Amino acid sequence: MAKPLAERLRPRTLDEYIGQQHLVGKNAVLRNMLESGRVSSFILWGPPGVGKTTLALIVANQLKVPFYTLSAVSSGVKDVREVLDKAKHSGFFNSRSPILFIDEIHRFSKNQQDSLLAAVEQGVVTLIGATTENPSFEVIRPLLSRCQLYVLKSLEKDDLLQLLHRALTEDVELKQRNIAVKENEALLRYSGGDARKLLNILDLVVGSFAEGDIEITNDLVTSCLQQNPLAYDKGGEMHYDIISAFIKSIRGSDPDAALYWLARMIEGGEDPKFIARRLVISAAEDIGLANPNALLLANAAFDAVNKIGWPEGRIPLAEATVYLATSPKSNSAYLAIDQALQLVRNTGNQPVPLHLRNAPTKLMADLGYHDGYRYAHDYPGNFVQQQYMPDALASKRIWHAQHSPSEEKSYQRMLACWGERFKD
Repeated sequence: MAKPLAERLRPRTLDEYIGQQHLVGKNAVLRNMLESGRVSSFILWGPPGVGKTTLALIVANQLKVPFYTLSAVSSGVKDVREVLDKAKHSGFFNSRSPILFIDEIHRFSKNQQDSLLAAVEQGVVTLIGATTENPSFEVIRPLLSRCQLYVLKSLEKDDLLQLLHRALTEDVELKQRNIAVKENEALLRYSGGDARKLLNILDLVVGSFAEGDIEITNDLVTSCLQQNPLAYDKGGEMHYDIISAFIKSIRGSDPDAALYWLARMIEGGEDPKFIARRLVISAAEDIGLANPNALLLANAAFDAVNKIGWPEGRIPLAEATVYLATSPKSNSAYLAIDQALQLVRNTGNQPVPLHLRNAPTKLMADLGYHDGYRYAHDYPGNFVQQQYMPDALASKRIWHAQHSPSEEKSYQRMLACWGERFKD
């Protein structure tokens, strides 16, 4: 049976690797580690199809050490111990530690993760974990503290185009075909920054032609995917498509669709904590100040799911889903913090105005720290106008209300306090 295109094109060296230049580019951290020959345990966090497994294989190949792999989905504590026992006996004195690669490490139980601690601490193995979930939620603190964390990003358009060109010009099978890419928008859109998905779609499109020239267009790609909706879903990407549909249905205030996608995830065996976390994020990002109680209810659903698990956990998840979907929406806080972060990046570390500074010593007080600060509670309505932003940004606005009934109250109070400054 012929290997899939994504496997045939799997890079063998960092120079063949596409994307993640912040990790593997010139003088980047992973390249420097490999070139020095000293690689410490690390966890790769990023979406599917961005090269986590490939990076682990490249590390093992370049260091020329044994490579062991475990899947958190199918491996138990016994499997972990067997691999660690093999690793102990696979090396010689002063040789480099074998690589133990654990895919979906976020699905390892606490006991499974505990069984790794001593081996990682003693250097029996160099652990490389791969996860699509935030490790701070699912990886135990002692193990996380023994590993570096590297974040991988979805591939950019230029990365995907480079990969597409490489597939058409270097793959042993595709380069024998006369393939012309007339339009690439559909290829890029359906791949969603996922290298494996891009190659699987290309494999599917080319495979639909037994022989002859092939002209790839947007209509051709769309037609092939409509006829074979799961053909390019070989690595579990549907998991991300469904959670995306779920969140977008909540954002779009459609409780029926949101419940449908929730049911799809439940029937598919999705981790309930994964769903609950997304509800908490949605409550803060999409409902926000329009209904601050949404975050409280979503967090309560998260706690309930942790306590009761399946199948009863479906009920608080459904309750939170309907509540969020039917709530008024505002992303003003989400937009405001992103704008504030960009402002900080653009303007650097602006000095704190003297009257806002802490003055715990006489010297600081003599320098004017805290001098002129007006205590809000000493004034009517517990408010007094004074400058809180750095001098260079004194007139800068960041938060802009979106005028839902709940948020309008906050906006009107700001108008009463600050007057013209808060007029949109």
